[in-house]
Amino acid sequence: MKYLSSLFLIMSMIFISCSNSSSPSNASGDKVFKIGILQLIEHDALDASYRGFVDGLKEAGYEDGKNITIDYQNAQGEQANCVTIAQKFVNDKSDLILAIATPAAQAVANMTKDIPILVTAVTDPAAAKLVADNNAPGGNVSGTSDLTPVEAQIELLNEITPNLKTVGLLYCSSEQNSVFQMDIAKKKLDSMGIKYIDATVTSANEIQQMVQSLIGRVEAIYTPTDNMIAAGMATVALVAEPAKLPVVCGEGGMTMLGGTATYAISYYELGKLTATQAVSILKGEKQPANMPIETLKTFDLVVNTNMVNSIGITIPESLYNK
Repeated sequence: MKYLSSLFLIMSMIFISCSNSSSPSNASGDKVFKIGILQLIEHDALDASYRGFVDGLKEAGYEDGKNITIDYQNAQGEQANCVTIAQKFVNDKSDLILAIATPAAQAVANMTKDIPILVTAVTDPAAAKLVADNNAPGGNVSGTSDLTPVEAQIELLNEITPNLKTVGLLYCSSEQNSVFQMDIAKKKLDSMGIKYIDATVTSANEIQQMVQSLIGRVEAIYTPTDNMIAAGMATVALVAEPAKLPVVCGEGGMTMLGGTATYAISYYELGKLTATQAVSILKGEKQPANMPIETLKTFDLVVNTNMVNSIGITIPESLYNK
């Protein structure tokens, strides 16, 4: 009887120990970290950020199915989906959450103040109220900014468009990233004495009509790293190409899908940069509160030669050597 009581006590202790374990372990007994990834919508830039993040983790020794488990979810551009997915990650007690694009980041940040959150493809986290300050976040959120060289992009638009007098500014008015970039663009255009027309949309269904409304009123179009416009670049090209309107975009993927040219960052490298931050958190070396928002320092000229030839403009050879 004493033997059975002792055996029961031992089994009970084992059960309690297993029940209190919140994180699984791998075959080596090491903790397996749970990483939730919420991406707002599918398009080249955000997809590249995701790939860069996963590859960066793998290069640092963190591989899905071995010492981390990645739960990747795409919200398909719906804010309600962002909230649902964010809640799922919190309920699952994720060790780290990556949010790709501002609406996704805001949904996750509003859901938890405890789980470390990294954001990427967010132009200004402070302006989006994700952090107290980009240099000193102060909470559970940090990450990387995809701020592109807006002023240089406006200069590029001027150089490739003969007799540029008025620019159409195409963007989604509800995307904080876009508004932030457009403020920079407008100041630059004002300093150059170039007029502009706001061409804002609130849904993808408005893109074609809005671009058509610019024909005859502008000589070129500028669109920032706007998620809605990025997903609808084929529609932009459908109207801009026959109208011979150059389109300078905020990023390279948008350019190749229907834009003309741009100075672009690599979203893949941006994802890898975010992965280095994640590694520091997983290793317990740093916390988001004292991790400044980081940016890439190099840019590349991206040219869609098919569109350049179709609308009949020339990219000065000197631009390739900058």
